[in-house]
Amino acid sequence: MSSQSASQAKQTEDEQRIAEARAAVTASLSSVGGSLDTELRTRAADIHANAATIEKQERELAKQTAALAKETAKWEKLANQNVKKLNEMGDLQNWAEMIEHDLLVVEETLRLAEGRAEPANASGTSAWTNSQSEG
Repeated sequence: MSSQSASQAKQTEDEQRIAEARAAVTASLSSVGGSLDTELRTRAADIHANAATIEKQERELAKQTAALAKETAKWEKLANQNVKKLNEMGDLQNWAEMIEHDLLVVEETLRLAEGRAEPANASGTSAWTNSQSEG
């Protein structure tokens, strides 16, 4: 073999090695890229699925919140009605006490007008009143 043909053979051999090395690097990068791509695609699919689930849960939460607001409004209305009724009961009790006082005044006025003796009071106030007025 001549030196030129040896040189060409060596150059061809080097080119072949370079091509094989390129192919090996390309295959390696493709393999790494493929595994990364698969992992990223899986993650992206999971993210999209989770986003859909979260959106569904948000809609359900909004419904539940609206229902709770309605229920709260009902309870608040009922509580306000009961407070009003309790106030009315307090007014009614006050009214009854005023009527009772007025009736006692009328009764005492009639007793004095008819000249009847003062009845014994269960609370003992008339005995105290009599002893105070005598002393």
